[in-house]
Amino acid sequence: MTKINHHHKSRHIIRSFEASELKKRSFIVKLADVLTSSFGTLFFLLLNIAIFVSWMVINSGRTEITPFDPFPFLLLSVAVSSYAILLSIIVLISQNRENQTNRLRQELQLQVNLITEREITKVLKVLQELREEIKKGKVKDEELEEMVKEVDTSYIERKLAEQLEASEKLLKK
Repeated sequence: MTKINHHHKSRHIIRSFEASELKKRSFIVKLADVLTSSFGTLFFLLLNIAIFVSWMVINSGRTEITPFDPFPFLLLSVAVSSYAILLSIIVLISQNRENQTNRLRQELQLQVNLITEREITKVLKVLQELREEIKKGKVKDEELEEMVKEVDTSYIERKLAEQLEASEKLLKK
């Protein structure tokens, strides 16, 4: 029962983190996310194929409809290029939001890992004290002595900060 309860709480924390990030989105970013999710569907692909094939058939002069963009379909080329630019920008907006959420998740994971490391170090210290109490210090375990030492988290934090700064500079270029 406790295991299931712990698992349920963990999933709730993950869901609430995701939900809070989704609520913070601006209208434009929400719209970009909705559009991006529809762009990756089979329906969207088939719709585009139908539109482009219809355009080319109508403008090839093989139908009763008067062509408005005869071969080599210059208007279609301009429309498709503009369409591609818009689709790319919308997808990039959605990806930027997802990248920001991933950075926050990674920072959260780092913080959880640092807390876990401190807790494990404390448990090892308690085990060492118990061992020394039981054995009265007759046998020395060098590996355990090394494990009990705390990790230099400031080095990890400095390296993480440097990497984040470098990646932000690359994103701005």
